[in-house]
Amino acid sequence: MKSRLEHFINGEWVASTGSETIDVINPATEEVIGQISSGTEEDLDKAVAAAREAFPSFSQTSKQERIDLLNRIADEYEKRKDDIIETITQELGAPIKMSEKVHYNMGLSHFRQAAKELEALEFTEKRGSTLITKEAIGVSGLITPWNFPTNQTSTKLASAFAAGSTVVLKPSELTPFAAIILAEIFEAANVQKGVFNLVNGTGEVVGNGISSHPDIDFVSFTGSGAVGQKITENGAKTIKKVALELGGKSPLIVLDDYDVKKAAKIAVGNILSNSGQVCAAATRTLIPQSMKDEFIEAVKEVLPEFPVGDPYDRSTYLGPLVSEKQYNRVQDYIKKGQSEGATLVVGGTGKPEGLDKGYYVKPTVFADVKNNMTIAQEEIFGPVMSILTYETLDEAIEIANDTIFGLAGYVVGEDNDTLLKVASSIRAGRITINQVPADYAAPFGGYKQSGIGREWGVYGIEEYLEIKSIIGIPS
Repeated sequence: MKSRLEHFINGEWVASTGSETIDVINPATEEVIGQISSGTEEDLDKAVAAAREAFPSFSQTSKQERIDLLNRIADEYEKRKDDIIETITQELGAPIKMSEKVHYNMGLSHFRQAAKELEALEFTEKRGSTLITKEAIGVSGLITPWNFPTNQTSTKLASAFAAGSTVVLKPSELTPFAAIILAEIFEAANVQKGVFNLVNGTGEVVGNGISSHPDIDFVSFTGSGAVGQKITENGAKTIKKVALELGGKSPLIVLDDYDVKKAAKIAVGNILSNSGQVCAAATRTLIPQSMKDEFIEAVKEVLPEFPVGDPYDRSTYLGPLVSEKQYNRVQDYIKKGQSEGATLVVGGTGKPEGLDKGYYVKPTVFADVKNNMTIAQEEIFGPVMSILTYETLDEAIEIANDTIFGLAGYVVGEDNDTLLKVASSIRAGRITINQVPADYAAPFGGYKQSGIGREWGVYGIEEYLEIKSIIGIPS
């Protein structure tokens, strides 16, 4: 069993000032696989003090020094590949193939991309007698979610380090060991003492402590809208900058000229990826009314290509949900879909056949969904697809935008002009056409209640920078 009862503060693993611990559960077996310390306010104060002390020197490091640092981190990250893959498979329940191809690679890509972006990023600009500079924002508090323990954590850390900001990180208590490995990677990469600090614990104590701490200058949070609202309220008390990456109810618009089976495979793969625990998942599939019956049959046909099962089986596509709480939440939404009149195509409540242990959910597809139904409006965070129909393209766009969220959108089709028109009309921060691979230089973030600010690439780095004007520079 893994056990890490210390926090990483000022370059050292130090014992918590409290005695409470938190069990970490393997969601595929429901067994305890490790323990972490439940951090205290005093632990957090120590971490913030270390980050504040390190800030003056780290913020003045040269661009090249920070590029070298990011590349050293990426090199050390690669050395821990097997550990990272094994840890994510254990604590998140992600299929081992996905732990490698998605989780491991996304974390690595953000460190490499930040180093690349830093090469071209200019921190000073002369306009006449005015010098405009970009300076590190200060001590940054990072609060990261459980669903992508490397991706969400690495993009924030890489951006902060690139900008010259020091950090205090609170990872999710459900998936803490991936962040502990990152701390060990930073040790090996000789990150300056105090630049990175890790305090494990609960959102109620450590999370609230970060967002309300007077010596933290910026908070970057990924998670639910309700917690994002609380963080914003806490941050407002000291007028600190807050960046939020929150929920989504993203549409996938299938155009009438696209191959039905290809569209079904894209839709199913998207909603089942990471067991549906993806904030940008295409949870609402919008299809032409004329395509409805054919599309539903195609969904049934392709579903067996996405097997659910043991995360250590390399053929598994769909693992368990992360926790019993999440399992019960998704079960409640499936019941809600049925009670509100949606047609259950496949799946439903309960666990898949032969999987009595673990927080497994049946891949579930609803048809005849109206956009005012609960399952079409609220984020489920599980492998549940809603199929909606449209008569005209204008109606499809109207349905797509009829949501409080605006994180992502997807469109598949053959006509380039129509694809661009639809992509431009969806009110969301990132639109993907015909399922192209991720672009780590492109900004990631949402409109409306999906968040504030952007991550990834240079856009993520700029969140950790302040802009200063020095007027009257002698010529």
